[in-house]
Amino acid sequence: MKWLSAMTRLSVRTTQEQAVAAVNLHEAKTHLSELLDRALRGEEIVIARAGRPVARIVPVDDRKPRTPGLARGRLTDAFFEPLPPEELDAWEGRT
Repeated sequence: MKWLSAMTRLSVRTTQEQAVAAVNLHEAKTHLSELLDRALRGEEIVIARAGRPVARIVPVDDRKPRTPGLARGRLTDAFFEPLPPEELDAWEGRT
């Protein structure tokens, strides 16, 4: 975090759960790998352009893997039938 000088650091706030740091876009591009490491440790990073927040880097939730067969017995044969043309057009944005 040595590169995050007082001039480039936009703000840092600490909540009970985690620290939040804001960096400008140039610094974020230059030090993306380090910012990702910090996010993995639980820190929230806000990226700003011209002093205005535009994006946030946060750790991804570790979710349980999917359980195959969750819908077993819930789908009828109608699920596998082709859609009517008007509904298919609606799904494909042609209406």
